[in-house]
Amino acid sequence: MELTPVQLFWLLVLLYFLAVNLAALFLYGLDKRRARKDAWRISEKTLLLTALLGGSVGALAGMRLFRHKTRKWYFRWGVPAILALQLTALALAAAFAAGWRPWGP
Repeated sequence: MELTPVQLFWLLVLLYFLAVNLAALFLYGLDKRRARKDAWRISEKTLLLTALLGGSVGALAGMRLFRHKTRKWYFRWGVPAILALQLTALALAAAFAAGWRPWGP
């Protein structure tokens, strides 16, 4: 089966988001482990950047799963806000790809 350019594009987008979300989940777990051992930590900037680059689902899952960074307001409110913006952008991109145009036909 051969993919059309549009199908290939969405497959690559899916693979990118899968990879960056797994990386975010891993980084949150690793940082929590290092915090318990009082070892060198992953910077908060890096953790937030992974969410901003598309890993907000993995970051949110890591926050919940590892109970990590849940007290800091910029994680508690920032990561879900980033997720909401990313979902909105994805929905708009999908609608635009399907032919929707806000300015008419």
